[in-house]
Amino acid sequence: MAEVRFERVVGDRMVEEWRYVHNVVVPPAAMSLDAARERGGRNWLENVYLGDVLVGCSTVRPPEGVGGVATVIARVLPEYRRRGIGAALYERGLAYARGLGAEGVETCVLAANDDGLRFAARVGFVEVERYVLDGESDLWVDLRLG
Repeated sequence: MAEVRFERVVGDRMVEEWRYVHNVVVPPAAMSLDAARERGGRNWLENVYLGDVLVGCSTVRPPEGVGGVATVIARVLPEYRRRGIGAALYERGLAYARGLGAEGVETCVLAANDDGLRFAARVGFVEVERYVLDGESDLWVDLRLG
């Protein structure tokens, strides 16, 4: 099996790779390259590779607000799931968020992403809210680490 490699997103090529995975996993929230660049300016973005093949990405939103809650989101392309890649990506994001002083951790999953919801429950997240964004039709689930 090829080596799993994690890299912080730096430069347009890596932003484009991050954006590709994001858009495949959460198509209702598909974003442009400019939007992905902007997100990289506010958050910690990381790509994960199996050898030289891009297989996933993550986002860590720094802690903010009362209680210092960070958001950790791990995304793995469907054909690479159930190999431990998402767990490793999530653990890296969680460690990074805690290193920033996060007192709590949340995540957000598209309700139609059954794999993502099962993964979140397996690593200890509990649902706190379901909602549809204004003008949209897709259901989202916010979860908090229990």
